[in-house]
Amino acid sequence: MIGVPLRLKTAVALVLLGLLTLLAGIGQRTIWAPSETFTASAPADAGAAPLTVIDQNLRTLHGGTVKINIEGDGNFLLAAGRPDDVDAWVGQTAHNTVTGVSEDGKSLQVEHADGEPTAPNPAGSDLWVSTENASGELEYSWTPPADGDWTLLLASDGTQPAPASVSMTFPNDTSTPWAIPLMVLGSLLILGGIALALLSMRKRNGEGDGKGKGSGFAQRARARTEPRSSSRVTMAAAGVVAAAVVAGTGVAASATSPAPGPSPDSSAAAQDQSGSPVLLDAQFRRILEQVSSAADAGDAAKDAAKLADRVGGTELEVRTQNYKIRSRVGSYEARMPVRSTKLLTTVVTSNRDWPRSVLAVTQGDGNVVPQLLTLVQSSPRENYKLVETNPLQPGTTFPTINRDGTETLAATDKTGLLYSGEEAMSGLADRLTSAESPFKAKLVEGKSSPYIADTLSYQAEVVKAGENGNFSFTHKVVPESTIVFRTADGGALVLGRINFGFEGTPKAAGDKLSIGDDAAALAGGKETTTGMVLSFAESMAVYVPPAGSTDPMKLVAATRGLVGASFK
Repeated sequence: MIGVPLRLKTAVALVLLGLLTLLAGIGQRTIWAPSETFTASAPADAGAAPLTVIDQNLRTLHGGTVKINIEGDGNFLLAAGRPDDVDAWVGQTAHNTVTGVSEDGKSLQVEHADGEPTAPNPAGSDLWVSTENASGELEYSWTPPADGDWTLLLASDGTQPAPASVSMTFPNDTSTPWAIPLMVLGSLLILGGIALALLSMRKRNGEGDGKGKGSGFAQRARARTEPRSSSRVTMAAAGVVAAAVVAGTGVAASATSPAPGPSPDSSAAAQDQSGSPVLLDAQFRRILEQVSSAADAGDAAKDAAKLADRVGGTELEVRTQNYKIRSRVGSYEARMPVRSTKLLTTVVTSNRDWPRSVLAVTQGDGNVVPQLLTLVQSSPRENYKLVETNPLQPGTTFPTINRDGTETLAATDKTGLLYSGEEAMSGLADRLTSAESPFKAKLVEGKSSPYIADTLSYQAEVVKAGENGNFSFTHKVVPESTIVFRTADGGALVLGRINFGFEGTPKAAGDKLSIGDDAAALAGGKETTTGMVLSFAESMAVYVPPAGSTDPMKLVAATRGLVGASFK
């Protein structure tokens, strides 16, 4: 009987200790649990700059959605773009970059870069996949618009300092690694205390009933064996309960613990955007709508100034002259309208250097056949401009090109091609100039496609009908206009401009040459005794087969527009 009280006291102590340990574990998951979020703010002494860049690594720093709160005077915007696009747009402008969070989680780490004191207003840039405009305050949930890395740009108008009050709320690490071990240990201590108490009570009962119940040997045998059996049963029950506790707490942990987010190192490794298309579908459609609106406004008013923001290159030149002619010759045919509706397909380069080129094939109201639109972005701070419009040849199938982004090649690059872009355009120019061109069998058009045949027929008829004059024709490639897109079969679609020249000289003194009303509107008269020069801009698209193919090149799209007329 001497050891029983001591065992009972030990049992009570184990139960109490177990309760305290269990409560400590539960407390870590409840009253002492970490906050689900934490907020870090930009330091007040970061320095003023017209632009603030929020590094893409912050979005994935702790996993989950990051919320940004911005306060500033007046209007400002927050734009989302690819990291390389944001860096290219910022360029040499002074700026702040939010790069990380301090160790205590209270402050944002901000780096300042000196540079040019102002920048253009970033509003409306084609580089941004989305923008948030605000006045005074903005609450923004930072979610990626598509796969890959995305950086944010904060600015007022490029001349005023960007808002300096920036705070970011991140998902916090709510894991409590000691909670489950403490709950399991506490449960085991409690069960151990209960088991010890039961063992002590059983021993005391056994000792009190020992008289007259068999030999001393039997009593000692029972004393040795029965408590051990009882202990094994009790401790087995404790193990089952402990396992249940572990299982239960494990389920709770999996239900409440946040999934770990990518590490900064893994995000940094994803900085390389090579292979990503330069535009998402939503960006492309927005740009195309703005291009179409500008073209409609210019066409309706016959005012080239309304085109300037969204039309350039060959198309601006052709439409400008078209307006001039139509203002004097009412019957002159208007240029085919530019439509953003009924978008049949898009072609987007994955080459991220500038200039960047993209294509759209549309067939909206006024487009008798599908029209190929070529848009070019010359530099990061310029928007895409429509440089060529080109109706597809009747009966021609547009080549298949990867819509998720395709390679653009230099005009001289013949890698994997039957002809380089330069060779294809030169061959087409020669084919249009001479009916017996060496490229006659190497470059063809469809059975119902009339452009090459009509051009050769027109030139032959002019020469034949020119009793009073000598006429000549030239087709010369404009090298800097050539754009080459890789097609899905390993071939290429080559686009570019050819200058079509038409010269006439009287055969004898006093002979007169006449020109049409359209050319007269540009030349300032209809007749000449000294000679005349007409200039047309031809927008062309040619499919080039892959290397090793026995197929000829094929004219895909073609059109021309009068851009000049003068007398010698």
